Amino acid sequence: MKRFEPVSSIMSKELVTLTLSDDLYQAEKLFKEHHIRHIPVVDGDHIIGILSQTDLERISFLDSYDEHEVEVDYTIYSLLTIEHLMVKNPHIISVNTPIEVVAETLSTHEFHALPVVDGDVLVGIVTTTDLLEYLLEQYQECQ
Repeated sequence: MKRFEPVSSIMSKELVTLTLSDDLYQAEKLFKEHHIRHIPVVDGDHIIGILSQTDLERISFLDSYDEHEVEVDYTIYSLLTIEHLMVKNPHIISVNTPIEVVAETLSTHEFHALPVVDGDVLVGIVTTTDLLEYLLEQYQECQ
């Protein structure tokens, strides 16, 4: 296993982001289009929050007939904003944070995604999926 490898080696660098001027319809569209579950909310290059797909699901009235057919009552989307739902001032990590620390942070705090910054500029996001893929790769290299 590669000790002290930085999170920059496993983080997603092609970011999908939202701003406070976006709406919840846009957020849901991005979740579906990009098959992601977390979207950083930014002001310029700076992270100010994070929105998860679960945040949207909590406020939606879902009638799920099967995993491919979901009806959502969008009325509530008109009443709330991204700022209402996002986690403000999320836990962030540095681009140089070792992957071991990332794993510890994700498991200790029960997070599923962490924004990654270089200085105070958002440069990536690391998710539990990124970490699991890295661990699988490490395991396969040891065989």
